[in-house]
Amino acid sequence: MVERADARRNRERLLAAATAAFAAGNGAVALEAIARDAGVGIGTLYRHFPTREALVEAVYRTELAEVSALAPALLERHPPAVALRRWMDRYAEFVAAKKGMEDSLRAIVTAGAVEPNETRESIVGAVGTLLEAGIADGTLRDDVLADDIVMSMLGVLLTSGSREQSGRMLDLLMDGLTVRG
Repeated sequence: MVERADARRNRERLLAAATAAFAAGNGAVALEAIARDAGVGIGTLYRHFPTREALVEAVYRTELAEVSALAPALLERHPPAVALRRWMDRYAEFVAAKKGMEDSLRAIVTAGAVEPNETRESIVGAVGTLLEAGIADGTLRDDVLADDIVMSMLGVLLTSGSREQSGRMLDLLMDGLTVRG
């Protein structure tokens, strides 16, 4: 069955509104507020996402696919080291969006709807693409694993007190990854 264009637009607006609401991380996000921000009624939200967990899963999968697919696109426009640093900023947004949906995300992981290894492989793969390009052009170190970079980024993003601090710490990480000529 083909989805109608207006239904597709409503779903996209709901996902965008939910992503923004969850990223704000102001406690429990009301589904009514998400529907209102998307410019649709609560019934439309429930037609697309029958439960909070279904909405969280859709936001999570959409964001994961977007952040993972960004690596090759960034490499088309920027040198590898710049692309990696810009990707880190987008990944920081991805992690921030999870703060407002921790309980629901935990529930869908427990239920098996989202596999943690799937997420890790996707993120490590994106970083690996960027790292390999930087190694090939001589701007990034060849003695670092993509998984180590991901774990370092997570440490930064989960422990820093502000976006500004995260940015400074990610700059330090990039400085350690960059080859000095």
